[in-house]
Amino acid sequence: MTGRGAAGLGASALVAALLLGGCGTPRSGDLGLAPTAPPPSVASTDRPEPTPPRAAAPTSPPTNRPSGPSTAASAGTRRPDPVTIELWYVRDGLLVPTRRTRPATVATSRLALTELAAGPSPAEAATGMITLLPAGVAVTRIADGVATLRLPSVGDPATRRLREGQVVWTLTQFPSVRQVRLDGAAPVDRADYADLLPPIVVTGPIPGERVFTPLVVTGTASVFEATVSVRVLDAAGREVATGFGTASCGSGCRGGYRVLVGWRPVREQRGTVEVYEVSAENGARINTVAVPVVLAPRD
Repeated sequence: MTGRGAAGLGASALVAALLLGGCGTPRSGDLGLAPTAPPPSVASTDRPEPTPPRAAAPTSPPTNRPSGPSTAASAGTRRPDPVTIELWYVRDGLLVPTRRTRPATVATSRLALTELAAGPSPAEAATGMITLLPAGVAVTRIADGVATLRLPSVGDPATRRLREGQVVWTLTQFPSVRQVRLDGAAPVDRADYADLLPPIVVTGPIPGERVFTPLVVTGTASVFEATVSVRVLDAAGREVATGFGTASCGSGCRGGYRVLVGWRPVREQRGTVEVYEVSAENGARINTVAVPVVLAPRD
């Protein structure tokens, strides 16, 4: 073979190697989560912060695969998780909590006050819950952990204080709100309205909730020797389960409690969860909170 022929053959081999090396299937990388706006550090409002533009995805080189629907299109866009908020209503002149689960929003304080003004559900109203907050009340500013708003005037001081307590206990559930400034006065917090709580507060279950066994009953209490008792009644008023637990703080102070109760599976029916204190004097049930529920069998 002549030198010219060998050189031609070598060049052909080099071209072929380059062509083969450039035809591999491209690999797709993990782009990770899209960037989101950072939380406000000092001052914030109850309005959504502008979201930075998403970084453009790199363009993949073309392949010889047949065209078809993209992975992103077939998977769809994931909806944000719903948000559960705590609402504080009034019953028998005291503050009592319940919950709502609603579509996610950045304006959580606005949502909370709107739901608070809307009033209790039928199941909650059946237990005596009411709201004293009129519609249209809104937070005007949140800065340095203080939410500012104005409340419509009301003549009765006791009614006004309960209304303020509803707002303060509802808004301070959010990490961005530690205190509330009402009508230009000095900021207040939950401690300023702690005397409006009953001896036993039940945060779960809520009225009308469908519950299963075992059931976790939660809340706060200021009771004798910190002992909280629970019993579950079926539709006929028969006792199907009992239990007790100890709050994190004893007599003279309020602490959180968590009591687990279980019962044999029953057909789906209305029932009642009673949370109470046993009297140190005569052993009677006192400070009872009755929560109507639906006892459901396991699916």
